[in-house]
Amino acid sequence: MENQARIFDVIVVGGGIVGLSSAYKLQLHNPDLKILVLEKENTLSAHQTGHNSGVIHSGLYYKPGSYKAQNCVSGRKELVAFAKEHNIPHDVCGKVVVATDESELPHMERIFSNGVANETEGIEKITGDQIREIEPFCAGIAGIWVPCTGIINFPSVVEKLAELLTGMNENSWVLLGQKVLSVEKHQDYTEVSTNCTRFKSRHIIYCGGLHSDRLAQMDGVKTKAKIVGFRGDYYELAEHAMHKVKNLIYPVPNPAFPFLGVHFTRMIQGGVECGPNAVFTFKREGYGKTDFNLKDSVDALTYSGTWKLFSKHWRFGLNEYRRAFSKKLFLEQIQRLIPSLTMDEIVPGRAGVRAMALGRDGKMIEDFHIEYNDNAIHILNAPSPAATSGLAIGEQVSQMAEERFGLKV
Repeated sequence: MENQARIFDVIVVGGGIVGLSSAYKLQLHNPDLKILVLEKENTLSAHQTGHNSGVIHSGLYYKPGSYKAQNCVSGRKELVAFAKEHNIPHDVCGKVVVATDESELPHMERIFSNGVANETEGIEKITGDQIREIEPFCAGIAGIWVPCTGIINFPSVVEKLAELLTGMNENSWVLLGQKVLSVEKHQDYTEVSTNCTRFKSRHIIYCGGLHSDRLAQMDGVKTKAKIVGFRGDYYELAEHAMHKVKNLIYPVPNPAFPFLGVHFTRMIQGGVECGPNAVFTFKREGYGKTDFNLKDSVDALTYSGTWKLFSKHWRFGLNEYRRAFSKKLFLEQIQRLIPSLTMDEIVPGRAGVRAMALGRDGKMIEDFHIEYNDNAIHILNAPSPAATSGLAIGEQVSQMAEERFGLKV
């Protein structure tokens, strides 16, 4: 590969939906830019993008005025339009958020108010009887109907973005199997060394997901948070039980955590998943219950913020771990929403790992977070709903690139 003497205008590190959306939007606004996307795995969307629940989120939950709220609503609309334009399978099928106990009603009211403030179109409060009209097997005392929620296959979106990017400029590339090992700054460019070769670029955008803090450290950025991984395990409904879920069923989330709770999701490629739980993982890319990586474990367990989080929420964490290893306990959790489910109606499914940005005080950084360093932009925290928001985030990155790099956008 003859790239040693070649200087790209922008290198994007990370082949998930945030990385490809950023590269695509930059190329769309600047057709002459030479853009290189580097992905360390042999496929795009190998981690968070490819292991999420495949839900097109509505914007119901997020604090009004936050980047999450703004980007989710605009990103959702753009994502659905993009899927329609490029024939990517998707279904805006709607979901119900279900309260099963009176103690959940005040928080249900709060998230409904958030949805109204965020202009989440079509939402309405519904009764227990109305819940059963939508989802006949679901038990609840009250709920929220969210008609603009949908389902999609996010890796298909990313593949299309990569195709469009490289189709706009033959000098722009998307390369796989390129793990960034070091960066060396020069006066007019930065040299990026991977496990395969070296590349030069005037500007760099880091979208490293589960490794965003390490890439920032490599680039000399002092971050206020560390990435700590939390694994989420899913079960699937057996074929003879799939009729018990028509579309999407969510609980009212626990307000103390940035997780949406164990929920039911009809998948665009078929089948129904239930999950995920949320347990600390000893490997940032560990999808098995016993996966272990020494560096990842030491990084997390020598960080003060991790122990402060554990000490504050140890009871929640213990319960999540118990459910991770007990099908019976997991079943009891999801029976709160669908009481008739039985042991033989759920089977173990896949898992995902969420990159949680954790401050030294043990508090989770819940909103999107971006920092700059000379000729670089670092996407340090892009939690859910980053997949839904991907195209909107990409648009923001394009604007940031104009301001920081002097690019025409």
